[in-house]
Amino acid sequence: MSRISRRNFGSIGLILGAQARSLRGAAIGNARLDETLRTGIAKRKIPAVVGMAATENRILYAGAFGTRDSSGVPVTSNSIFAIASMTKPVTSVAALQLVQEGKVKLDEPVSKYLPQLANLEVLEGFDKDTDKPMLRPARTPVTLKHLLTHTAGFCYDIWDDNMFQYAAQTSGTAGAATIPPLMFEPGTRWQYGMSVDWAGRLVEKVSGMNLEEYFQARILEPLEMLDTSFILPASKFDRLVSRYDRQPDGALKEAARVQPAPPKQFNGGGGLYSTAGDYVRFMQMILGKGRGVNKARILHPKTVESMEINQIGNATAGKMKSHRPGVSSDVDIQPGFTEKWGFGFLINTTAYAGGRSAGSLAWAGIDNTFFWIDPKRSLCAVLMMQFLPFVDREAVGLLGDFERAVYSM
Repeated sequence: MSRISRRNFGSIGLILGAQARSLRGAAIGNARLDETLRTGIAKRKIPAVVGMAATENRILYAGAFGTRDSSGVPVTSNSIFAIASMTKPVTSVAALQLVQEGKVKLDEPVSKYLPQLANLEVLEGFDKDTDKPMLRPARTPVTLKHLLTHTAGFCYDIWDDNMFQYAAQTSGTAGAATIPPLMFEPGTRWQYGMSVDWAGRLVEKVSGMNLEEYFQARILEPLEMLDTSFILPASKFDRLVSRYDRQPDGALKEAARVQPAPPKQFNGGGGLYSTAGDYVRFMQMILGKGRGVNKARILHPKTVESMEINQIGNATAGKMKSHRPGVSSDVDIQPGFTEKWGFGFLINTTAYAGGRSAGSLAWAGIDNTFFWIDPKRSLCAVLMMQFLPFVDREAVGLLGDFERAVYSM
């Protein structure tokens, strides 16, 4: 039997002591996060929340509080949420896979693959006498880069003055049976909209697969995101968290709880169901420069780097005034600061007080699901709720509390 010297014994003691302090610190940090979420939903009257934080290689925290619906069934870290526009980064990854494989180019006209985008019109305003839309042909072809950066001119009517007026005049049919006009010349500014929907159609056309098939084969199954899909099977319905709507009196009313029907087509701009744990695996892949925690290679490191840098020049992203307050409040995630957009993510140029570093990546889903990826700290986190309006004051308040607690771990 080998003997342990006094020096070795002392070294072992120091190591064990450091490990014990680390474990105690982690336990204290987890308890603080638990308390933040538990008391937060009680104070803010939020029905349910699931939060998770991780490094590139391991889970740091997972917590679930509240109930799945009015029946009182508790949520768990494995609960399923509709993640809406958190689908967009996944679609962006899919499109960039095709770019790095040489199947499409960022700067070529997408009408090469989607001819319906060949002859687009730009809305210049409304006639002062008749109030009819004034349209002209677009001078700049829409490219995949435009689509991935929301600089193509496709806009949601929720957050764009002209698109709201145009949609109202066309009885809300814009974007359904016809392709709506662009709200500005492609490449001239940033405005959130349906651009990534078209990027999804491009992925389908080039790959020969529908978006569900492509996502499963090329992204979700390789990363072992086993609960993420456009289709929610009946076997998982019990795990689905119900959605609520803010009422005029401030109360939250539960929407009817029904099994979601499979979609007739798959939308690159939204529609996925997922869990906090699954989305963490996606974010860990970004932190891993394209390689998942299970070592699956999804993107080349240089491709990920293109997602992490400003791709919109001098334009500003992330500021949106709402025209449908029941669906979304005004969006200004970091008031007073300039934000940019990479391929798939909002990028904050200034660090958050007590939170994420400058250069972090983020976005959200309209039912108040949020995430951020902090490459400088090798940290990512997700916070999932399920109610409207988007960026509701209470939802944003809890997000801020959660973020500060994550960084104080």
